Order: sequence, then C-alpha cells, then structure tokens
Amino acid sequence: MHGDQKGKIVWVSATEPSSRDERKRIVTTALESGFVDILIREEDEEFKKLGKFDAFTLRGEKIFLDESLVGQVLTIKKADDLTKASELKNKIEFIVIKTLDWKIIPLENLIAEFQRSKTKLLASTSRPEEAKLFAETLEVGVSGIVIEPDSSKSLKDFHGAISKELPPIKLTAVPVSKIIPLSLGDRVCVDTCSLLRVGEGMLVGSQSACLFLVHSESLESEYVASRPFRVNAGAVHAYILGPDGKTRYLSEVSSGDELLAVDTSGNCRTVVVGRAKIERRPLILVEIDANGKKYTTILQNAETIRLCTSDGSVSVAELREGQKVLVRLEEGGRHFGHAINETIVER
Repeated sequence: MHGDQKGKIVWVSATEPSSRDERKRIVTTALESGFVDILIREEDEEFKKLGKFDAFTLRGEKIFLDESLVGQVLTIKKADDLTKASELKNKIEFIVIKTLDWKIIPLENLIAEFQRSKTKLLASTSRPEEAKLFAETLEVGVSGIVIEPDSSKSLKDFHGAISKELPPIKLTAVPVSKIIPLSLGDRVCVDTCSLLRVGEGMLVGSQSACLFLVHSESLESEYVASRPFRVNAGAVHAYILGPDGKTRYLSEVSSGDELLAVDTSGNCRTVVVGRAKIERRPLILVEIDANGKKYTTILQNAETIRLCTSDGSVSVAELREGQKVLVRLEEGGRHFGHAINETIVER
C-alpha cells in the first residue's frame, strides 16, 4: 500500500526544518526523486497540493493518514524506553523509532520482536551513512526507513545510500531443441516508461523453472522502426519476472506495474509498465533441453521478435535447432508467483 524502495518502506520526513519554505522544498524534492510517502507537519496540510502522494501528518507524536491514526513516533533515550515499543506492538500499523545514538539500541532485538507482528517498525535517521546501514539491515526484518533531511539539498545525499542495486541474474546458454509454428493466439506487448538498451529484454517462459530472455525491440529492422521501450513478450499464459523476484502471468501485466529489465550479462533494473497490449497474432513455440528437462516459451511469430544469445540476439524467424539462447533456470516451483521448494511439473 505504501511506497517502498526495492521492496522496503522509505518515508521522507519534511518536519525538521524550522523554515516553512525549506519544508516545502523538501516535499518538492522528494516528489521529484520518486518518493511517494512523505511525513509533514499538521500546519503544512497545504503541501498536499504539491503532487499526488501519501501525506502522513505528524500531530504531536502520532501519525495520521487522512484522519486515520496509523503510527506513533517513539524517541528512545535509553534502552529501557524500548518497552514503549513493545506496548504498541500489534496495536498500530507503524512505529517510527528515533534516537540520538543508535548504539544504545540492539537493532537485532527490535527486529526479532516485531518480525511476526502486524506492526511495521521504521528506523529514523538524518545521516546518509546510517540510511545505508539500515537499508542493509532491512534484509533481516526491519520494515523501513524514515529519512529526516535538514534541507532539500541534503535529501539528495540519501538517494544513493538507499538505492540498492539488484543482484545480477545467472543466465545459461542452452541449445534450442524444437521450433514449431503455431496458429493464432493472444500475445502481450509490454511497453515500458524506459528506453531499453540493445542487449536488454525481459525474462519470460511457459514454465517458471525456465525463463527465456526475450530481447527488446531496440534494434532497427528493415520492416519496422525500432521501439526501444517495448518487449513483445509472448503469449498471455506465460510467466514474466518482476523486481521483487516474483513471477506473474503476462495477462495480468498492466500500466503502472514494475517489471525487471535484464541484459545479456544478467544485470537488472526496474522498469515501469506504460501499457500492455494484448493482440491476436500468429505464434511460435521454442523449446530448449536443459539438464534433460524440456522447457518452452511461446512468442509472436514475427521477424522483430528476438531471443537473446551470448553474443547478441537472434530473430525467431532465423532461429534454428541447436542454436543456444539465454535462459534463467530455477529449481523448485512457484505458488502465486513466489518461489517454493516443491516438486512441480509444468509441460
């Protein structure tokens, strides 16, 4: 529901500066930087007109979203103050922990206590180096960070600290074992809000255990102009990989969703979907054989549709049996998009 940075909650607090103009500049800078959860003072309600975002309002130490009480700020001065957090566990959605010295708080203890609770624990910081530390600690269970810049200029220092690069994906070159032209079916073109580079595409496949790297339409063709924002991803039933590590069906992709752009070296970045176009087109099945198991993907049968290879890409119109294409192989299966350690056979 609330905005996050690579799957974790990140709020920006525009409550610290005494200058109203500076607080306003923090809100504006936060919006320009892509933050959508912003904490404002009660007297700064007019800031909500600056853009579309979740404006959390601080009234004393209580946090409201619209008129609903959703959170509480707890200032910790000594370890004993942590009992206040325990008393609020499961009674409120967010607890924002503030302290002048994080060394007095065993962060791991807080994480352990709140890990299975309904209350999300947020760590507040005014220092970029602390934000980076917390972003790494988030892996273990803290729900998010509240950034407290003292100026709009200092907010920019936090962006690099909390923008965590996605780990590369291991891709394997495997030979094509079968190519079968099919009749008509519904396929999905994913048009993104980013310009995709040559060598970039998306991971798509009929089985979650094997996703094919389908190249973007960033290459020029003698038939049509390049569409560097587009991946003609395949048939509606196929899985496609998102930045959270989950798969979803291509039929479910819609405007505003986030998906994963991957290059031939396995480097990843998050891209936003501008639109998804479903159209009836002739299809083609591509099968590979990896470790004695057969996997497929079904694509539109057209010259502009390409699969990635170790040294570039190849059009499905020119693809031949024995040629190697890049895929991501995964053990186990998927349940509602989540990877699970379970034996699942998909054919």
